[in-house]
Amino acid sequence: MPIHSPGKARTSQRTTTATEVRAGATTFMVMAYIIFVNPLILGFGGVPGLEGKGLPFAPTLTVTCLSAGLLSIAMGVFAKYPLALAPGMGLNAVVAFELVAGRGLTWPQAMTVVLCEGLAITILVLTRFREAMMTAVPIGLKRAIGMGIGLFIAFIGFFTSGFVVKPAAGPLPVGLGTLTGLPIVVFLVGFVLTAVLLARRVRGALLIGIVVTTVVAIVLNGVLAGWKGFATPGAAQLPHALVQAPDFSTFGRIDFGFFTRLGTVTALLAIFSVMLSDFFDTMGTIIAVGEQGGFLGSDGRLPRANRVLLVDSLGAVFGGLANASSATTYIESAAGVAEGARTGLAAVVVGVLFLLSMFFAPLASVIPAQATAPVLILVGLLMMSIAREIAWDDYAEAIPAFVTMLVMPFTWSITNGIGAGFVTYSAIKLLGGRGGQVHFMVYVASAAFLVYFALPLIEAPAK
Repeated sequence: MPIHSPGKARTSQRTTTATEVRAGATTFMVMAYIIFVNPLILGFGGVPGLEGKGLPFAPTLTVTCLSAGLLSIAMGVFAKYPLALAPGMGLNAVVAFELVAGRGLTWPQAMTVVLCEGLAITILVLTRFREAMMTAVPIGLKRAIGMGIGLFIAFIGFFTSGFVVKPAAGPLPVGLGTLTGLPIVVFLVGFVLTAVLLARRVRGALLIGIVVTTVVAIVLNGVLAGWKGFATPGAAQLPHALVQAPDFSTFGRIDFGFFTRLGTVTALLAIFSVMLSDFFDTMGTIIAVGEQGGFLGSDGRLPRANRVLLVDSLGAVFGGLANASSATTYIESAAGVAEGARTGLAAVVVGVLFLLSMFFAPLASVIPAQATAPVLILVGLLMMSIAREIAWDDYAEAIPAFVTMLVMPFTWSITNGIGAGFVTYSAIKLLGGRGGQVHFMVYVASAAFLVYFALPLIEAPAK
């Protein structure tokens, strides 16, 4: 059935129910890793010295699926965009390794920090400050944020596939992985297959690539490796069971005692640090996916942006309350947009699949990272198409754009890239005699980012 995309700014395309469902399934499969990665991170899985100090796996898996499911559905119904949410990668590591392992907070206290930053961002949304900040970002910097995120998710794809690795020794930060072994073979097969399907413009190329690559991985793992070819539990294996009862035992455990434990100043700085990362990660994701889907107007504005931002801010509140870490809008939504998603129906499909995963978790664990990595890389390629719209001959525009694009993948952080871009843009414009061209909100954001980058120095005396 043909349906219209509501509020589209730069495209009058129609979509269909089948397209939205297929695109939603694609987004879910690209995001499905979070079902298991989030419990592993919050459980300190495989981290020497921290075994047994993390959150238990089963209830964390349940609240991860619950958060992703309910919030993705809320985004689809309330904001009507194909944007999916789940507990954020990066933010979960901050909670686990900075707040709990580093600062000695209990898990309920750390999750209450997330709850507080979510409430703070919600206030900024309700006062329309967050939307005003999005609107104030210059169009060139918005384009650069989108491309930077494209490079970032492509790098994530290469890294999770094992094609790019962190060397165990030596001065280089990254290197070429060992091009032998079953996982890398599966990745290469998946990449070639998905790339060919995409080049031939086969409808559903990304979803077909994930499914076929997963089947290939299962067959090869069973025939050639005796079911021991993949390190991730359950990956590329026949599931041991199809149904598993959800465990809600950690839901609702919060504790405001972190103010006493850290001291008021350090506690507020901890909230500010997490809030700033959450605030601008989402902004970058919305801009990037909005650009790719044609949702942004010629002025770079997103219709109904405040609805998107409200759902996202409540994601942090709910994620903290659920003990799942802050739920945020996922850049992997771009995979669904690349498959044709243009309405909130795709996000609803993602949400339903996450809720079902609470019961069918063993089945979802079958998909190996090497099956979804090719999709991340190729979606990164698709997001680079806006490079031609950057004013590369104007160095006051080109340099901040270049810095933004590179800092994201090089520091493994969307927030760092946006911050470096803001500060560079403001400094070059101001010192170059063109400071009047910069919106005062950009100066405010730049000042906030200077504080963000200086946090280690600010916090040192407070510890």
